[in-house]
Amino acid sequence: MVHADEIAKLCYERFRQLPRRGKPEPGREWTLLAAVVQVTRRQMCFSFTVEKQVVSLGTGTKCIGQTAMSPKGDVLNDSHAEVIARRGCLRYLIQELHRAVSGGDSSVFCPADQRKWRLRPGVSFLFFTSHTPCGDAAIIPMIDSQSQPCPPVTSVESHRGTDGGGDLKRGAEEPSEGKHTKLPRLEEQEADVEDGGDAKQSPPDPSQSRSPKTSGPCDCTGLPPQGPDVHRTGAKCVSGGPADSLRPGAGYHSTGVLRVKPGRGEPTRSLSCSDKLARWGVLGFQGALLSHYLQDALYFSTVVVGKCPYSQEVMQRALITRCSHVSDLPAGFSVCPPELLRSSLEFPFSQAQTELCHQAGRGRISPCGAAISWCNVTERPLDVTANGHKHGVTKKASGTAGARSLLCKLELFHSFLSLVADTDPGALPDSLRRTELTTYWDFKQASQSYQQAWQQLRSQALPLWPRANRDLLLFH
Repeated sequence: MVHADEIAKLCYERFRQLPRRGKPEPGREWTLLAAVVQVTRRQMCFSFTVEKQVVSLGTGTKCIGQTAMSPKGDVLNDSHAEVIARRGCLRYLIQELHRAVSGGDSSVFCPADQRKWRLRPGVSFLFFTSHTPCGDAAIIPMIDSQSQPCPPVTSVESHRGTDGGGDLKRGAEEPSEGKHTKLPRLEEQEADVEDGGDAKQSPPDPSQSRSPKTSGPCDCTGLPPQGPDVHRTGAKCVSGGPADSLRPGAGYHSTGVLRVKPGRGEPTRSLSCSDKLARWGVLGFQGALLSHYLQDALYFSTVVVGKCPYSQEVMQRALITRCSHVSDLPAGFSVCPPELLRSSLEFPFSQAQTELCHQAGRGRISPCGAAISWCNVTERPLDVTANGHKHGVTKKASGTAGARSLLCKLELFHSFLSLVADTDPGALPDSLRRTELTTYWDFKQASQSYQQAWQQLRSQALPLWPRANRDLLLFH
């Protein structure tokens, strides 16, 4: 039995124990937190024990624009807390596979058939997030006591080139980031950005402006409220499908559609956290590379959300219903909807708590520019980043190994290659015995069962999911 408040308390305490570096400035900055919790149930004679431990934790609210993405795989594209927590968990799983293939004692994996591995009996994983995931899960009906952030709104067409939106959790974005921008230190970020706007946007139409504070449902077109309203999400509908109507009230957004996260003044290629969690419910959260080693995909048994505006019905729609009908998946994959739970405990550094604690003269409230990753690994468990790079690096160090986040594609790929190298050749899974495997793209595509499952999911439920740009995945 999982108790939501117990999980939230465990995650908040793990965050409290981390060093100060990268954490929000109390009373002025806010952030989001997500974590992966390993649950181990052990039989003890006539009873059993249940151990719960945080194995990966992440904070963050940012994404880089698509022009800042690197073909070397050395930039962290998506720094939303949910993505940080999952990628940190990959580091933990790679470490545990290292122990398993080396004959050590892994707390996670035991041998399976055909030179593969599976979870030990009694081991499961759950996912915690301090706020409803951005995207579809954030389009929640409002109640009269809740305020509605109202960012400036422009036409649907103009959304392609500007960051015009913000949801309750991701409402503030950083200034437009061009390719000549210096890699900023934390204190250089967020200097001139309003909640929900972009510092370099042209002034909005007065009819579309918002008041600094709102006490009830409002509509971002300047028209009177039209009955019930919903919280806004800054994530934009993917092209080729339904667009948001932007009409006042509950019909402002299209629901149940894929969305791309807003960036710093330009579009991104990062799908919303709602979409990613829905995908993990079919493909697993282990990804294509680790699928080489695993007999079965790894699924979150439970998703726990901290205290925030919440709708069980909307969470069900965003994370589960969209993919519940997918069938004909290859062996090892299935539709595994998580149990959805809500905690009554709020993250102390949430936007709402930061607004409550804010004091006049402390500066404008803004999202923290840094993203923190901590995971339960023996080497370098802590990783703090900003703008997709290790936090605090100078422009001179750009492009060096020291500037890379431990969570970027290149670093995770190198960790995986180290695992492959440490695996006895006779114990290598069949899919890794091909000599022509050299690039990141090659290794992902060679995970055939995973790719087959992804094809079924895409064709049956998520046909508009953007295709990966192969040119960005050919690094070694």
